[in-house]
Amino acid sequence: MKNQRQVNIKAYRPGNGFILNYQRLVKEAVIPYQYEVLHDRADGAEKSGVIENFKNAAAVLRGEKPSGDFYGMVFQDSDAAKWIEAAAFSLAIFPDEELEKRADELIELIASAQDEDGYLNTRFTISDKDKRWTNLLEGHELYCSGHFMEAAVAYFEATGKRRLLDVMEKNAEHIYEHFIENKHRGFPGHPEVELALLKMYRATGNKHCLELAEHFLDERGSDKDFYKDEAAARDWTVWGNNAEDGYYQQSYAPVREQADAVGHAVRAVYLYTGMADLASVTGDEGLLKACGRLWESIVGRRMYITGGIGSTGIGEAFTVDYDLPNDTAYAESCASVGLMMFASRMLEICPEGKYADIMERAFYNTVLGGMQLDGKKFFYVNPLEVLPGISGCAATHWHDKPERSAWYACACCPPNIARTISSIGKYAYGESEEACYCHLYAAGEVCFDNGMKIKCETEYPYGFKIRYEIIKGGKVLAVRIPEWSEYVKFGKNDEEFSPVMKNGYAYFEGVCEGDIIEIRLDDRGKFVYPSAKIAENTGCVAIERGPLVYCAEAIDNGGDVLSLRADDGSEIVVSEFQPNLLGGTVTLSFGGFRVSGQDSLYSYKKPEETPCGITAVPYYTWGNRGLGEMRVWIGRK
Repeated sequence: MKNQRQVNIKAYRPGNGFILNYQRLVKEAVIPYQYEVLHDRADGAEKSGVIENFKNAAAVLRGEKPSGDFYGMVFQDSDAAKWIEAAAFSLAIFPDEELEKRADELIELIASAQDEDGYLNTRFTISDKDKRWTNLLEGHELYCSGHFMEAAVAYFEATGKRRLLDVMEKNAEHIYEHFIENKHRGFPGHPEVELALLKMYRATGNKHCLELAEHFLDERGSDKDFYKDEAAARDWTVWGNNAEDGYYQQSYAPVREQADAVGHAVRAVYLYTGMADLASVTGDEGLLKACGRLWESIVGRRMYITGGIGSTGIGEAFTVDYDLPNDTAYAESCASVGLMMFASRMLEICPEGKYADIMERAFYNTVLGGMQLDGKKFFYVNPLEVLPGISGCAATHWHDKPERSAWYACACCPPNIARTISSIGKYAYGESEEACYCHLYAAGEVCFDNGMKIKCETEYPYGFKIRYEIIKGGKVLAVRIPEWSEYVKFGKNDEEFSPVMKNGYAYFEGVCEGDIIEIRLDDRGKFVYPSAKIAENTGCVAIERGPLVYCAEAIDNGGDVLSLRADDGSEIVVSEFQPNLLGGTVTLSFGGFRVSGQDSLYSYKKPEETPCGITAVPYYTWGNRGLGEMRVWIGRK
């Protein structure tokens, strides 16, 4: 199939604005900080042990005694992979000899920990070599390989260096020999390698990678007894996962027959990304139809307004339709990264605005909200309501922390956020034989493979004018018009213009060098109402402006948000841009009431209602000014 595809890693160069500021933050603060974490040198952060694990694995392979045992989660290696990937994306934007040197040194260390047969995993190299490939349900060997494959492709594209790519191609051949040539049963407990193998296939042309990806997807759910038989054949476990819970690990049915997003949310969207990517390569209609059903299950019935997914901390999982509690939400940062990946792959097959709309929603709210504004602390879980004293304290709310942490024992989210921000240009722009696509509004210059070159200027997501200058002409420029924009104005070369509209995109045909295209979107703040089927949000309202979901924090509202009631008949007042507030932001203000007069636990006395103003800030900025209450959904008068 010849579909729309992401642009090359070097095709996008950020221009002044929001995206550039975040990518600079990742380069200057996040990547160096996480490098120190991996080396166990960051004050106040959980121990990582990643670098020591690779050193110890290399020592074992040399026949030497390691300095210690394996440390951390069974998937600890993947933290290094995601750091390399984030560094690669950053190097493509900001060349940096010192960062490249550090990455090269880490890659050499990783290479030294690869066994002669191509196997690469420090957990099962430092100890328990006899247990390799015997616990696919929990062992995460394929998951870690997948992340290193992604890192290898990104680093090769950014620097032209093949060292890690060669390491991972050797690893892929080892996996191929084990599962294809030697016909060992099994498929990954945590999907990831499927999408990574497809990246390897595109980068190397190695058809074994394509065959492996298809094999793992075909096996999932077809061999329903595999995990049960695997568990019965071994006398050890990592977490004691239920080998018969096919819903948790998305193996309850063959992938082409699955209809509802179930189980562990990150695993689910990584799987769906691989399914969509394979459908893009092979034209598999069964996979494509399944992806469409699963997409609608997520965005139509199981997604938070912030683009968060995964309603419960029990299994970090989806639950059932319309079960979207705010104060016990899980909404893992990695899950929203995975949702962006799934959306991007769906765009490759079907360039429809609805996919980019969700990609944008996830990025500007949950993904960015998962990181503190200084890049030094992170959320693993992203609740839509926080009440200090309950959140992070009560047994039912233990996972919903009211403040970000410097690091985590399970540290998948921080480097995942970093790699996503650094690579946002690949999500923002794409191309096909027919058109060049602008899926997200990202200021900067883009050089498409077909020769077209454009420059985008915008102050998005706070400014709603987008200007494209055509530096080199081409056939068609297609620009997404988001569903939330109730009105839009188009201009071409200072004149009103009416482009062809199709599936949420404005198509500008025959653009030439020197052409100027301008788009003005709806810049109003809006009240948003939930489905009546979401019990948690009965009688509530949320507030949005553009792609940003807003929330009320106690610090802006008299120290208390629980007593606030929104007047959804009032005007939403949009402030001027405030450069010194929360890294630069715009607040929204609207009318409301504060209830009082109820001192006892329950009362027959009607509460007093006092008119007041309510101030809201973007959700991604919450929790940066100390401990306090926060709500996205506010009761309405």
